[in-house]
Amino acid sequence: MKHLCCNKIIIALFLLFNFAYASLQDKSAVLYYGENISYPMVGVHDYIIVQPDNINTYSHGFSVYKDKMYAYVSIGEIDKDAKEYAQAEKSWMLADNKAWNSKVMDIKDPNYQEFLFDKVIKPEAARGFENFFFDTLDSYRLAVKTEKEDKAYENALVSFINKFHERYPKAKLIINRGFNIIDKVHNSIQAVLFESYYRGIENKNLGYAKVSDAERKWLDKQIKKVKSYGLDVIAVDYLPFDEMDKADTLVQKIKTHGLIPYVSNRDLNIYGRSSKNALKREILTLIDESQHDRINQSAHQYGALPLEYMGYIQQLRNVSKEGLPKLQEMSRYAGVIVWLSEYYKKPDELIKWAADLKKIGIKIVFADSFGIELTQNILNPLGIKVTENITRSLQKNKIVFQDKMMGFEMAVPKEIEYYVSPKNAKPLLRVEDANGNISTTAAITPWGGYALGSGFMTELDTDNIWVIDPFKFFAEALDLKPLIVPDTTTENGDRILFSHADGDGIMNIAEWNPSMFSGESLYENIFTKYKIPISVSIIGAEVEPDGLYPKISQKLVKIAKKIYALSNIEGASHTFSHPFFWGKIKDGDLEAKYRLNVPGYDFSIDREILGSLNYINTQLMPKNKPSDLRARTIYWTGECIPPEDVLDYVYRHGLLNINGGDTTISNSAPWQSLIAPLGLERGDYYQIYTGAQNENVYTNNWNGPFWGYKKAIQTFKLTNSPRRFKPIDIYFHLFSGEKRASLNALKDVFDWATKQDVFPIFTSQYILKAMDYYTASIANEGNEWLFAGMKHLHTLRLEKRGYTADLKNSKGVLGFKHFEDHTYYHLDDSNTQMLDVSTKKQDLPYLIDANAKMVKNKKGQLLFKGYMDLKLHFNVPKKCKITSIPVETSRKIHNEEVYLTYKNTKEATIDVSCR
Repeated sequence: MKHLCCNKIIIALFLLFNFAYASLQDKSAVLYYGENISYPMVGVHDYIIVQPDNINTYSHGFSVYKDKMYAYVSIGEIDKDAKEYAQAEKSWMLADNKAWNSKVMDIKDPNYQEFLFDKVIKPEAARGFENFFFDTLDSYRLAVKTEKEDKAYENALVSFINKFHERYPKAKLIINRGFNIIDKVHNSIQAVLFESYYRGIENKNLGYAKVSDAERKWLDKQIKKVKSYGLDVIAVDYLPFDEMDKADTLVQKIKTHGLIPYVSNRDLNIYGRSSKNALKREILTLIDESQHDRINQSAHQYGALPLEYMGYIQQLRNVSKEGLPKLQEMSRYAGVIVWLSEYYKKPDELIKWAADLKKIGIKIVFADSFGIELTQNILNPLGIKVTENITRSLQKNKIVFQDKMMGFEMAVPKEIEYYVSPKNAKPLLRVEDANGNISTTAAITPWGGYALGSGFMTELDTDNIWVIDPFKFFAEALDLKPLIVPDTTTENGDRILFSHADGDGIMNIAEWNPSMFSGESLYENIFTKYKIPISVSIIGAEVEPDGLYPKISQKLVKIAKKIYALSNIEGASHTFSHPFFWGKIKDGDLEAKYRLNVPGYDFSIDREILGSLNYINTQLMPKNKPSDLRARTIYWTGECIPPEDVLDYVYRHGLLNINGGDTTISNSAPWQSLIAPLGLERGDYYQIYTGAQNENVYTNNWNGPFWGYKKAIQTFKLTNSPRRFKPIDIYFHLFSGEKRASLNALKDVFDWATKQDVFPIFTSQYILKAMDYYTASIANEGNEWLFAGMKHLHTLRLEKRGYTADLKNSKGVLGFKHFEDHTYYHLDDSNTQMLDVSTKKQDLPYLIDANAKMVKNKKGQLLFKGYMDLKLHFNVPKKCKITSIPVETSRKIHNEEVYLTYKNTKEATIDVSCR
């Protein structure tokens, strides 16, 4: 009987823990009080509690997740280091909390309550925080001496919380504990958080401690009462950083009590564990910016693209300025790449740090070199012996082993700079010299991997070309999890198409008609002929009356107004004076030699950016222009390298930005190194790159051939297959309207693009999709994938063909399409989407592809609205029927696939009914 009883217990525990195992449906929480928050790490959670001083509320990530973010506010104490401390009255201070270096405050005092509202809560609400977390509610107990005093403080606390709810009725509030007042405040709060259910912090020395059974039993009674009001309960437990491997077990124990668990370290400055957890998407890449800006670093120009294609995000760190991060800061990263253009000045420190990463389960790759000056024993901690090849002769060298990932775009050179001998490694490339000495130039190692010199990339003329397959190399060396990737190239199964024009040359004269300006030529031949979305900017100094051309300004203004009056044209600014070198701005000024020299103009960022946009919107746009098509985007000028303070200005004013990035791959130079990444991060902001380069590049800086922009079609084809890296971006200047050859080339590109299966959008819409890529948060359990933060980005890509979605179990998934070796999934506009990946044929109707956006109306019907004659493609099982209003021009049925095409129709309502 004992054995039977024991088996029953084991079965019961198995069922209990199996039920409690991480589920993407479970609510989760994160408390992160550190700096440089990672939105991909926190976004999947239902409760995101942060120290507001560490959050940039102008960043894209904050705008995406602010409805789930809670600003920390200490109610009962003020830290002596807090900015509010100096403003607090001494009379409000009751006692010291020496353990936390803070003062216990008198919540009974009405003046202190108003101080909290005016100096703490109101400023954070003004910065954008919608929700709050109240901590230290019961700190007054460190000062009270009688039960009567205790009751008075309790009543004051109740009054304050309910008063907060009255003043901020839409705000969600979490309180820490407050069990004694829950009966009186439950209508004013969203959830209750408490600390230390199994593992906590002892008060005296702030060390880690276990919670007694008696304490937990008392907590269970309080939790029961809180739950009776239908409130969520968040339980926060603490483990030392070096014991975080126990966190998942602790999370499961907490979950069995019906609580939302969170386990982290005492300082809450790492990314702990909850009932669901984000996949790590960020790859820390060490660079040295002492000589060159990050935009010109090989690590960024060549390394970001393969990582982004795999769903990962390159995070650059300038080690010449910031040094190496502490191991405790590494909890957000899926891997590390060392790609240094200059030798690191503390080589022993770098190699020890690299070896220590293995201890916390993070792998590291050395790209191109080891980033240090090599000596005989320097790499011993990594298990590598190295000696220099003095002769460096290539004549008699031979390759004795070459992995399949070598020779990706160029044959492997036989160069030996150093003889490298790793232990316990998987060689990728081994080269032998005339004396029989062998160097393992590239390898996968127990701690990650390396690829050196010409075993990594090689030069051909001015181009750097991949020798190693970066997709396979980075994935294997860093042990990267294959992700279902948020995809910026496609929507509803069709390749995204957008077009944007820099404002340069609106006043140029058409060579075949001296009375026609270039802007007017484009109006007649492009903007009115191609009804797809086109985003057009102007340079203020070229058009405005106080600019460079006051005598013809009136005519140019008239042309600009005609362009912006078109329903398919979106506004944008190419600034006022077209700065050539943004980095030359000093103390808010830019010398005239670094911009257009406008008579009487005193340079200012306000005039360049916000002023130029306001002019377009108030003086050039028709009053009835839809708000979403008004000018809110800056198209970077000159060398397109805005510094962080200029990006900060753009984001602080809620604006968008694009330009930069050199995607120039062509048939004559078909190298993937000539495809730019999505954009570049600087601090909390991103500069978004174009999808391809403009005609200035294809015409050799406008020196000819002036039909050169036709080569952009080659670029579009090479960035579509075998991997779709980019959308189609028809990017040109207004001066393209001045020459017949350039105008005809532009027509050829538009003609080609509009004949493809495309999903047309405006440039501002693309920018938002690209920004979402960097902040999207992903969680995964088995075949189920949860996506958060896909506010504007509505496509997922699986790098396998033939997969489907379990539509009954998925949420927010409209359908899927197979293209070459990829499966694209189409998403709706939900805040979060759940994809259940399957290989089974689906018996429900779904969207295969469409060139228009789809939304469901109140009747469950599907409304499609786009910019081209509609093309809709559905999977419709035989038990289902599909109808359209208006009736489609053509209907073709193949097996269960239904193709609907329309003529002169850009909007239709589809109804699908099933028996």
